[in-house]
Amino acid sequence: MMTAPSRPTLRGELRMNEPLKRYNSWRVGGPARQMYLPADAQDLADFLAALPADEPLLWLGLGSNLLIRDGGFRGTVILLQGQLSRLRIEDLDVHVEAGVACAKVARECARANLTGAAFLAGIPGTMGGALAMNAGAFGGETWSIVGAVTTLDRAGVVRERDPSDFQVAYREVVGPREEWFLACRLHLARGDAAAEQAAIRALLERRAATQPTGLPSCGSTFRNPPGDHAARLIEASGLKGYRIGGAEVSTKHANFLITTAQASAADVENLIAYVRAEVQRQQGVMLQTEVHMVGEPA
Repeated sequence: MMTAPSRPTLRGELRMNEPLKRYNSWRVGGPARQMYLPADAQDLADFLAALPADEPLLWLGLGSNLLIRDGGFRGTVILLQGQLSRLRIEDLDVHVEAGVACAKVARECARANLTGAAFLAGIPGTMGGALAMNAGAFGGETWSIVGAVTTLDRAGVVRERDPSDFQVAYREVVGPREEWFLACRLHLARGDAAAEQAAIRALLERRAATQPTGLPSCGSTFRNPPGDHAARLIEASGLKGYRIGGAEVSTKHANFLITTAQASAADVENLIAYVRAEVQRQQGVMLQTEVHMVGEPA
């Protein structure tokens, strides 16, 4: 099914030279040349259709798996955080727009006596980001519960797609080029609200006990290599607490890099590079990042 944009009048908000450190969980990075806050999906389709075909685009939710360099992003940022925030439940199907926080999805599903989405409470991002990287937590992965997705391309064309249109792997999703996620339909099972809410509380308690949740970080920085854990490899390399500038390897969880108010994106990027090099030197394993690095150096 395909629909083309039909209303040329834009209703969202366009901001120029917007500081991006406000919109990512490391709280670092330079400004966006321009940022658009869409009024709704149709407004976003109209906006994209009006952009030059070669305009660099960055889609931004909660910015929890993103490092924006100090020179900022010389293009257009589409802000989904606080936008595209509708969630609707129909029987066992949950229709979620890309800007809805994963934790909210987990809570609403539990309240509706649906089971299978509790793990989303451990993902510090939006559904759009979770779909883009097959985000997971506590043994669950996003695409295991996806029944269908809605995408949008540069021309403003909206498509309904089946999961079979995508190649999904651990923290990786490959699909049609230059299409972005607008929404998804999750398919869940009937469950018990009290039990599901208890499961969410247990997951959040476990997360708080094992991760530096009160400090600026992007969540897990590196992917777990097959048969091992990045945190174990980093800790075994003696890197807990290692610091470059305002960026530090967490002493609570070695796969989390945390920042101070004085940190720069360069500090974080340099620390990532140092950790990778040391783990490879000491453990013989080259870690791959979960975090995406975008933008220009200062």
